[in-house]
Amino acid sequence: MSKSGDLILHHLGAVRVERSARAADASLAARVTHIKNYQQARFAHTYADLLVHPRYAGASRFFLNDLYGPGDFSQRDAQFARVVPGLVRLFPGEVVTTVEALTALHALSEQLDTEMARHVDMTPLTGVAYVAAWRHTGQPANRQRQIDLMLDVGRALDVYTHRPLMRHSLRAMRVPARAAGLAALQAFLESGFDTFRGMRGAQEFLNQIAQRERAVAASLFGTASAVDPLGQLP
Repeated sequence: MSKSGDLILHHLGAVRVERSARAADASLAARVTHIKNYQQARFAHTYADLLVHPRYAGASRFFLNDLYGPGDFSQRDAQFARVVPGLVRLFPGEVVTTVEALTALHALSEQLDTEMARHVDMTPLTGVAYVAAWRHTGQPANRQRQIDLMLDVGRALDVYTHRPLMRHSLRAMRVPARAAGLAALQAFLESGFDTFRGMRGAQEFLNQIAQRERAVAASLFGTASAVDPLGQLP
């Protein structure tokens, strides 16, 4: 198997470790969900303007729901883990590399969410408590890597929209992908492709993501007093 295939399996193994820890601790699982729900609300607040923008609304929802949201990706993960050799065989190498970045993002996000959940309780989560949880967790380098991986996936999807044969190829792969157990991955790729193609160029959108997320990260790990990410902090 290719290096990307091995890395995909490694990242999915890391996700399973996090899920096992939560399965063994119902309180931890509830607090992880608490964190995820707050983070989705934070993203929706930070990008409220883009979520209603005629050009960027679709891509913003894609980031919110498919890359950054609290959704259950266990079905997609299970498909990946079962059929990584088929994925490597069926999909172009650059698509496999994008899937590797996606699974790396997924694993890192799950690890950070678990660690943050250890520093909150189930009372209504305030911005101050959220910032405090990040500061107890530390790992500013991993937070930057999380942002970079999210941008890598977005840039790759944007590149694919400039290749006329890519959409045709994706559609042609529906039947073999379904037969190989890769329907969830196929749906993710088609949704991302169509969403980014609809923007007619994603550079400005991705620049906005990069600028705002790095500003949030700087506030989280800076020396300034903690402020509310749903208020003063973007």
